[in-house]
Amino acid sequence: MDFLTGEILYVDKPLGWSSFDVVKRVRGVLLRRLGRKKMKVGHAGTLDPLATGVMIITTGRATKRIESLQAGVKEYVATIGLGATTPSFDLETEIDAHYPTGHITRELVEEVLPRFTGTIQQVPPAFSACKIDGKRAYKMARKGHEVELKPKTLVIDEIELMEYSPESITVRVVCSKGTYIRALARDIGEALGSGGHLTALRRTRVGDVTIDSCRTVDQTVDMLRDVDITIPDWALQGGSDNE
Repeated sequence: MDFLTGEILYVDKPLGWSSFDVVKRVRGVLLRRLGRKKMKVGHAGTLDPLATGVMIITTGRATKRIESLQAGVKEYVATIGLGATTPSFDLETEIDAHYPTGHITRELVEEVLPRFTGTIQQVPPAFSACKIDGKRAYKMARKGHEVELKPKTLVIDEIELMEYSPESITVRVVCSKGTYIRALARDIGEALGSGGHLTALRRTRVGDVTIDSCRTVDQTVDMLRDVDITIPDWALQGGSDNE
């Protein structure tokens, strides 16, 4: 494999790891194998530490393809806790309010979910990387500042109810780039009159890449340590993967 000219790896990101953690692990192994001090390694589409699933890792000159790779349709399996909200819309922050759930039925959920398909407007979470006057929203939110973000237009192709209880639902979501599943959990909870927050998230597809195509981090590291590596002539002559 020629990691300097560019390779694309599919990794199943584990719970608790940031996307940068995965990139750093892959880069470290490659630098040691190639005997280099630096090289480009990137990823196509960030996953929060509390999410798992498909990450597309690019190396060398293949990092120039990140924009096109992350533009593909995404598929997620999300579990939404009902009857409570959190400031971050997930488990990063503590519950700040409780609501009744006795009125929630499967029929109500199946009536509400279709409202969120098609082209919709979504207000991103305050705990997000969106910028306000050049500052990251999550940095402001964590300092207790009021954060107001404008709605964004996005497309949700499918929402399928997979599991139901009055306190929790699991849905499969097929959506466009830029969709915040945490914000979707918030909005579904509001529509059900109970509040809601994301309790688990797994990305199962990016474009044509499915979770079945992905290696674990350990499997990826083992492969990188064992695979035959080609070093291109331009690199032997001191060229850069920036070219």
